[in-house]
Amino acid sequence: MRRIAISVASSTLILSVAGCGVLDATGDGASASPTKGDDVVVGLLLPEKANSRYDKFDYPIIKNKVAELTRKHGKVEYANADASATRQADQLQQMIDSKVDVILLDAVDSHAVADGVKKAKDAGIPVIAYDRLAEGPIDAYISFDNELVGEVQARTLLGALGSGVDTSDKIVMVNGSPTDPNAKQFKQGALSELTGKVTIADSFDTPGWKPENAESEMTGAIAKIGKNNIAAVYAANDGMAGGVIKALKNAGVTDLPPITGQDAELDAVQRVVAGEQYMSVYKSYPDEAEAAAQMAVTKVQGKDIQFDALTQDKVDSPTAKDIPSKLVQVSALTQDNIKDTVVADGIYSVGDICTAKYKAACSAIGLK
Repeated sequence: MRRIAISVASSTLILSVAGCGVLDATGDGASASPTKGDDVVVGLLLPEKANSRYDKFDYPIIKNKVAELTRKHGKVEYANADASATRQADQLQQMIDSKVDVILLDAVDSHAVADGVKKAKDAGIPVIAYDRLAEGPIDAYISFDNELVGEVQARTLLGALGSGVDTSDKIVMVNGSPTDPNAKQFKQGALSELTGKVTIADSFDTPGWKPENAESEMTGAIAKIGKNNIAAVYAANDGMAGGVIKALKNAGVTDLPPITGQDAELDAVQRVVAGEQYMSVYKSYPDEAEAAAQMAVTKVQGKDIQFDALTQDKVDSPTAKDIPSKLVQVSALTQDNIKDTVVADGIYSVGDICTAKYKAACSAIGLK
């Protein structure tokens, strides 16, 4: 069993071993107390649109899995807050008022949403924190191993700098939103690898994860440090990596330093192919989204053994302890393994990636 404490900055993550076979858990068991049939209504609240994954992957995967688990009788009510905590609070209240059976909540602001979570709990509606750990009396949590994400990004970045890397190498850190608890964990994981090996010359916590904010921050870092003195850039996700690259190009940098990312967005995968972005972190959205859908359905159907099998980890938030959880593993995506990750999992085809603009670059790295 694994435990992490979201509120403790110095927590150390251990590789999760949960999930081996648990998605195939069967049997309700004598302890099960079914409360709902197949007519399940799952409320899905996703946080923003700047990251294309939510509309392109998470929502349709969850919708399809709920339909599969309920013989097409269940449905998903979906709302996206577009990075507004106020809008998400209204959407959460609407789902409480419409009496959905369970809510999957990916919080814009993990602290601000706590009152809404309590209102759902008081209304008898279970809330499962999805992708980001919300505060308040949530019933379960599913996400990727977030500190491991930061560790993978930083280790890959150090590898790109080579064996001669030392504290003379200046790194800029473009971290995620200060209202997103995941961003703190990504940063913590990255710092655990970078500290003492390189110099963090500038660091930013980027409001809303917005690429334009990252571009502005990077422009400031270039002015402060000098465009030729930046050895590498830690960008916490792909959208912000795009903003970083724009700032560097606008400053006249033609030989881009290694730049990290996360989410394996199509644009980012193409930048990796072209050598503009060194890496991204591939997270299997089907694994996370399908497990979340199964957690939601089994929770309201009272299939206790299945639910327990899906939530073998434990996490602590600032407001709750021992939250049943599932932490999904991640991997680095570089030019060397595009075919073995996003292509093998059916996220993109080679044709999606290797458009006319990138055909020559794809050929150069053997992606065909």
